Amino acid sequence: GALAQLGERLICIQEVRSSILLGSTINSLVSSTSKGLEESMKICAITMVYRDYWALSQWYAHYSRHLGSEHLYIVAHGHDTKIAELCPRANVITVPRDDLSGFDRIRGHLLNGLQDGLGALYDWVIRTDADELICLEPERFADFESLFTAQRKADTLFALGLNLFEGIEDAKLSENANVLAHRRHSVFSGHYSKAWAVRRGAHLVRHGVEVAAGHLVDAAFTLPKGVYMVHLKYANTAALTEANQHRSEIASGTAKGLPGSIWAKATTDAERFYERMATLPDLEWKRARTKAYRTINRSPIRDAKLNVLRAKSVNFEYRTQLPDWFKDC
Repeated sequence: GALAQLGERLICIQEVRSSILLGSTINSLVSSTSKGLEESMKICAITMVYRDYWALSQWYAHYSRHLGSEHLYIVAHGHDTKIAELCPRANVITVPRDDLSGFDRIRGHLLNGLQDGLGALYDWVIRTDADELICLEPERFADFESLFTAQRKADTLFALGLNLFEGIEDAKLSENANVLAHRRHSVFSGHYSKAWAVRRGAHLVRHGVEVAAGHLVDAAFTLPKGVYMVHLKYANTAALTEANQHRSEIASGTAKGLPGSIWAKATTDAERFYERMATLPDLEWKRARTKAYRTINRSPIRDAKLNVLRAKSVNFEYRTQLPDWFKDC
């Protein structure tokens, strides 16, 4: 099908930079004082999205503040003019959506191919889903450049994952609100302790990194302290309800290789998550973070069948509150 050819052809690249064209389409989450990058290191970020507009707005604003909007690459799965409206200075790459067979496999193949190309232009490539934000503890790293400079020997970095979620007492988010300034409830997650930054041709597979068979046993699992992947799926119940409708529609299709039961039963999954959060005890941030880091860092999975190094999908039996520095992340 057409989707299987994605790695071989880019359908459309749109670079919308002129302030004349921006008008009211500017994402108000993006500060006019975004610092972008220094010349000494080139860093970009890439994601792929289908209709998840709220999360994409958060992704665009977050990485624009850190990298500069011109270094962001958004793969639109199907033609969608709203993406360019929400992310006016990003590079939008449109790929066909007429065949969803082998969805996850082909998506991964496409993104790894684009990643390789960007790796020829940039020192590091950040790749996350649209609902994933990488946050750096300011006491450890001033910015992404300082993090990457400290990891000169690594080709792939992992982050300590956490699910940010909307509490019963939390107010609904306005359209342009920075989620990190309005949500504190969280739970650490092994599933989202993902590989997220690569260079030198490293490929991301199944939340981890692909490793040559002969090197899997001694491949470095690089999980720097003070680096967090904040998963936003449960942080906005209104946006989640809309996104789950699309996930269920996709998973209920007849093509082979579609996303599995989590997408097919997206609403049930969300209900179970919130019910579980209501039963978990609270643990102070530093204690929760230390326990989670030790658990994830000491027991990575070395999957010899797939030749993939990844974090163990641990469920933590406590929740915590984000410290104030996340508000300015």
